[in-house]
Amino acid sequence: MILLIQLFLAHILGDFFLQPDKWVREKTQKRLRSIYLYIHVVIHFLLILLVTGDTGLWKIALLISLSHLVIDGIKLLAQKEGESRAWFFADQLLHLAVLLTVWIVQDKVVVDLHALWNRTNLILITAVLFLLNPASIIIKTVISKWTPGAPGGNEHPTGATANIYRSLENAGQLIGMIERVLVLIFIFVGRWEGVGFLLAAKSVFRFGDLKDARDTKLTEYVLIGTLLSFGMAVITSLLAVTLWRT
Repeated sequence: MILLIQLFLAHILGDFFLQPDKWVREKTQKRLRSIYLYIHVVIHFLLILLVTGDTGLWKIALLISLSHLVIDGIKLLAQKEGESRAWFFADQLLHLAVLLTVWIVQDKVVVDLHALWNRTNLILITAVLFLLNPASIIIKTVISKWTPGAPGGNEHPTGATANIYRSLENAGQLIGMIERVLVLIFIFVGRWEGVGFLLAAKSVFRFGDLKDARDTKLTEYVLIGTLLSFGMAVITSLLAVTLWRT
């Protein structure tokens, strides 16, 4: 495991600390003609030897560095305008896959897939997946009849209510997913104060909008959604912990 950590550390240093924005911009413009692409690869090679402290691993360092050159080269050639975010994550996942593969081969790690599907992991995976999309859909369905601007709600939302329609796309859904997973983590490690802090923090951020809106319907709508989200997270987490301990 120590080799994997060392390789990951070298990757972090090389990709995020020792690669100035100037290099990234020039690589994007000149692609394979950029000298910084090759300097970047050499830095990764040297970092692996430095972090591991073993020059005998030069073959591994060379292999990883060359794979880095290939992956970065493909990204630079294939990436189009507006695709930088998708290519960033694809690039990083490919680099991590290479590091993981090298570690498994070098340390002769035996991957027991059956062990991954033990009782604890199944409970955690099921709980996390339920708190992501299924919980979002359930909450959205329950409060849909009260959505501001919907029939029976505010037909012509103004002020803070109108901000709902100008918010970031799917931001509310993503915030809900993150908060529910955090609640699961806090409860699993026995840190209930973290749940309270999370709820208080969300209330503080929401207070300004609700205060300015002076709209009872909007306030009730937000409260229902928040309480449903936290309630489902707490109940699911308690059930998961109970199953885990029995």
